Amino acid sequence: MNRLLVLVASLLIGLLPARAEESLRIATEGAYPPFNYVENNEPAGFEVDLARALCAAMTVSCTIVLQDWDGMRAGLKERRYDAIMSSVEITEERRTRVAFSRHYYRIPGAVVGLKGDTTSPGTFPDIKGDRVGIVADSEFADDLAKTYPDALPRPFAKLEEAQLDLLTGRLDYVMGDKLALSKFLGSREGQACCRLVADVPLVRNEGIGIVFRKADTALRDRFDRAIETVIADGTYDRIRAKYVPFDIK
Repeated sequence: MNRLLVLVASLLIGLLPARAEESLRIATEGAYPPFNYVENNEPAGFEVDLARALCAAMTVSCTIVLQDWDGMRAGLKERRYDAIMSSVEITEERRTRVAFSRHYYRIPGAVVGLKGDTTSPGTFPDIKGDRVGIVADSEFADDLAKTYPDALPRPFAKLEEAQLDLLTGRLDYVMGDKLALSKFLGSREGQACCRLVADVPLVRNEGIGIVFRKADTALRDRFDRAIETVIADGTYDRIRAKYVPFDIK
């Protein structure tokens, strides 16, 4: 009798549908390399690779959805996807409308100077009386004015314009986004004239976070734990090294 019950139960279990694998949809713009872009008609970049690693850490499948920036938040609200990984900066104003994960990357600032400068590499320079190029109305302009009042700020509309003035000797330093400055130093002109002096010690912004609907706090917490996992096991740094030549955690 017991054998018969076991046989019947086994047959019934076999007839039950398999549990559907959990699947998440994550949106990105595909227009902000190296963090997100389109390659061979497929989403690619640091955020795309990291999203897939986070899904693997959570043992769920995920689909990367390309979404224009202007419709990004509306698509989340309309539940066309579950989260956004598209280099969205965490701000207090945005927190009133959406939920954020902990930051998953943050680009530091840096100071670039001429190769003849005697400041030891990695040492923040004494910029008292020095001409420092910065992008007008940027966080670096604010930090320079507040923290180094004896510097001589030279505001520019674009970082490239400040880099040109450094090349021609009209500036002593340029302060700005380290990733952009690293690209300049990797160019033929940048390699010939200039060097990275130091990271900017002040990082005022909170960094870049994954965006969720405000009610989806449980999903946010799962992603937070997944971020911690991929950082701890080295997956994060292996992905980051493909796209950015310095630490951005």
